[in-house]
Amino acid sequence: MLVASAFFCPAARPRVAAAILALTIPGQVFWPYFAGTILLAIGVIVIAQESRRACGLDKLMPFGRLFYTLPMTVFGAEHFTATRFIAMIVPSWIPAHRFWVLFVGIALFSAALAIMVNRQAPLAAGLTGIMLLLFVALIHIPNVIANPGDRFRWAVALRDSSFAGGALAFAGAHANGHQGRRLAWLVTGSRFLMGVPAVFFSVEHFLHPTFIPGVPLEKVTLAWVPGHIFWSYLVGAALLVCGACIMGNKRARLAATALGWAIFLLVMFVYLPTLVAHPADIGNELNYFADTLMYSGAVLLLADAMPKE
Repeated sequence: MLVASAFFCPAARPRVAAAILALTIPGQVFWPYFAGTILLAIGVIVIAQESRRACGLDKLMPFGRLFYTLPMTVFGAEHFTATRFIAMIVPSWIPAHRFWVLFVGIALFSAALAIMVNRQAPLAAGLTGIMLLLFVALIHIPNVIANPGDRFRWAVALRDSSFAGGALAFAGAHANGHQGRRLAWLVTGSRFLMGVPAVFFSVEHFLHPTFIPGVPLEKVTLAWVPGHIFWSYLVGAALLVCGACIMGNKRARLAATALGWAIFLLVMFVYLPTLVAHPADIGNELNYFADTLMYSGAVLLLADAMPKE
């Protein structure tokens, strides 16, 4: 019926072609991209409206919410398309693994939308931060204890700590009234949740410069990237300086803003080309892209939460 209507109605042909294309793409590939595209469209509309009302550096701050929440929708979709695999990560002593995987997927969708459209955003961000800290406490720290020499387990634990720091900083800065004054300490705590991992990531860049810059995960920089050793050292220096400024609260807002946008440039010029070359590689290319983009967003959320200098 759909194909027949397209034959008699030329205007319907692009929609039919899109529907047929969607049916030919495996679900585990289609749904993460689809979820991310929907959030991206919503985010562009929201940012366009907010930027018109802002001035100076404040025009850039809403992008932190977009860079943070877009990966959340990708990860949320993966909780439904790769449920069995993700359930294996849940600690064995926790019952109903499949339920918790699906629950977290729904939580990621809900929180991403709430933060992006700024509806109950402080509550959503606060709960997201708590959830991520629980991941660190229940999953990542036991993995680090079991394999203390595995630097990638340390990197993953500190990565999720940074994600939590961005969410908690946003919650602390945007809570209203008396509650906002009570939660202001979250911004201070988030500086260390962000600064300590940045310094650790910096050291990793200097010790292992052949690995892809940004969040130091298990991915070697591809040979086509010119001067990749130099870029690794440069990013390591930026992480060290900005991380120290954030922890020491010295030009911290400027440092966080600069670091967040530097990481975003890495996403665009290093991670995005490899994703375009291998779009179906959800477990590696899409996840590395989303991880690093979310790290950029977390740093920018912290920058937005700190007082203007």
